[in-house]
Amino acid sequence: MFTDEAGQVTDLVANGPGVDATVKALTTRISERLSIPRPRRITAPSRGRGMLKSVPYRGGVDDIDLDKTIDVLTEKPAPEDDDIIVRERVRPRRAVMLAVDVSGSMRGERVKTAAAAVGALAGELADDNVGVLAFWSDAAWLLRPGQERPALSLVDDLLRLPAKGLTNLAFPLELAGHELSRVPEEDARVVLLSDCVHNAGPDPRELAAGMPRLDVLIDVAGESDIELGRELAHYGRGRAYVIRGHRDVAPSLMDAFGR
Repeated sequence: MFTDEAGQVTDLVANGPGVDATVKALTTRISERLSIPRPRRITAPSRGRGMLKSVPYRGGVDDIDLDKTIDVLTEKPAPEDDDIIVRERVRPRRAVMLAVDVSGSMRGERVKTAAAAVGALAGELADDNVGVLAFWSDAAWLLRPGQERPALSLVDDLLRLPAKGLTNLAFPLELAGHELSRVPEEDARVVLLSDCVHNAGPDPRELAAGMPRLDVLIDVAGESDIELGRELAHYGRGRAYVIRGHRDVAPSLMDAFGR
């Protein structure tokens, strides 16, 4: 369903139930299984993007930082390989926007699974620039890019939002795209958690096509639109994953971030 209804960014109205022991346990289980690959180092020392840093030798780089290596050798005249200091470029932090569906169709166990996934992923990406956006027909920022908050605080705020309203998939993509517009494409991505039952707002496909990369986790525990979720991931040059419960979250996210 495509409508002319425009979404609005609203303030948090946190009168839902909040985090219970079940959600904390789900977050912990997902976190224990989650291991997101770090951004690859750029081994060309004198050209390309990224900040030039002095780091211990790991193989593959031959631009030795003589000053820092000599400092090490004065203390340790019989050095090992990792006592040699080299210069290499390291990519900037990734910018990751997490958009989680809290519309009326995502109530109950479904929103608990989504909240636990957000908490686990936000914790795993603590060294990256992460934004977390809850959406329904409108949207509310739980974490704006550049801010820092404990992962469980995000989960708590998300679950305190009442599950309500229709599902506007276009609006969170519009907001995420705006935040990522100044970030190099290779360092930016969006993760969408939803049942993908789009019933408010414009066609989200065009906005998906404007994403640097869009991966979609489709909750199929109840009503869902797998076809649309897969189309959005296709247009966004990412992948779609069918989520039947919390056990599917960690392997899906590790696969998405490993590509």
